Amino acid sequence: MDTSLLIIMLSSSVLISYGFDLVSSRTKLPSVVLLLATGVAIRQATDYLGVAIPYVNVILPTLGTLGLILIVLEGGLDLELSGGKHKFILRTLAAALLGILLCMFAIAGIFYILLGDSFYNAMVTATPFAVISSAVAIPSVRGLDTMRREFVVYESSLSDILGLMLFNILVIPSGSGWDTALQFVYSTVLVIVISVICCFVLLYLISRITHHVKYLPIISALFIVYAVGKMYHLSSLLAILVFGLFINNTELFVRGRLKDYLKNDLFEHELQQFKHLTAESAFVIRTFFFLIFGYATNISELADIDAWIVSILLLLSIIGTRYISLKATLKGDLKPILYVAPRGLVTVLLFLSIPPQYLVVGFRDGILMLTVILTSLVMMVAVVSYRQRHEEGSENIP
Repeated sequence: MDTSLLIIMLSSSVLISYGFDLVSSRTKLPSVVLLLATGVAIRQATDYLGVAIPYVNVILPTLGTLGLILIVLEGGLDLELSGGKHKFILRTLAAALLGILLCMFAIAGIFYILLGDSFYNAMVTATPFAVISSAVAIPSVRGLDTMRREFVVYESSLSDILGLMLFNILVIPSGSGWDTALQFVYSTVLVIVISVICCFVLLYLISRITHHVKYLPIISALFIVYAVGKMYHLSSLLAILVFGLFINNTELFVRGRLKDYLKNDLFEHELQQFKHLTAESAFVIRTFFFLIFGYATNISELADIDAWIVSILLLLSIIGTRYISLKATLKGDLKPILYVAPRGLVTVLLFLSIPPQYLVVGFRDGILMLTVILTSLVMMVAVVSYRQRHEEGSENIP
């Protein structure tokens, strides 16, 4: 392919995605749906012209991993901690964990009954569908009141992390149940220790590096931390969230003489620039991920009646189990966050990571794409109808 044509295509993709973002802010139609539709249209055009994008199966999971890291980092950088928020954070953690477990068992039951494979394989296949996608949820709730928006950011970020941790437990061979539990505790503690060390080192670098290129090396270091952690089967996404929270709330962790070594007068300005770079990088990665995912989808799979039936059952299970988990952990009006449970980047990434021996036999490929689309559309309708009935900030979650 001609280099100039490739540059035009890549740049046009970013501009189109930016336009979709503007359309989404006005219509509340999730930009992910528009990107997926564009990817499907590109596939039809390239098939007609006899052209194919190479290495899709390699590019897609790589982009998904990079996007997941940046999105969780962006979410952490947007959250402010305070002494009065510990109960709120614990409730979001409880909601995320309970929601994943209930949804995972419900969807596993559907796969087990309909497809007849082992329940363990059904559990592994169900795990990606039990995880809320922060890549889709966070941008979609920007117009909600502060409390609801913060709840979704915390819950979806924690859902990504907990989902990855549970997925690793299920697919990594281990011994007894006690061995699995000990390995889980050990890896979590180790990740927290590594996270704290990385936080102080990277904060020092942000404050002291005077070179005009300073943020990309720091982000690259976070990529390395994540990749090394994954190699040793650690929940390294937790380190990314901890770093984002730490950097955005240094006043809680850096006090006294530490300020002289780890912060300078320009730190707040540096932090804002770091946030902007992270947000724009996440936007670009997310754009190409969903475009390529749409391109990788065979349109005939979306016309499969069985795939539609299963996808609708999954949607009902997601909303039903979410209602139970939110009722158990929150008070007050649950709208619209009851329906803010999109599946997206992390769902696709985990699904593509399922070892062949654990994927339930007879799984229809169209289910993945349809579930992503249906959950996004339900979220859109709920958010739009809620905003039409309430002024921003008129109701908060107690």
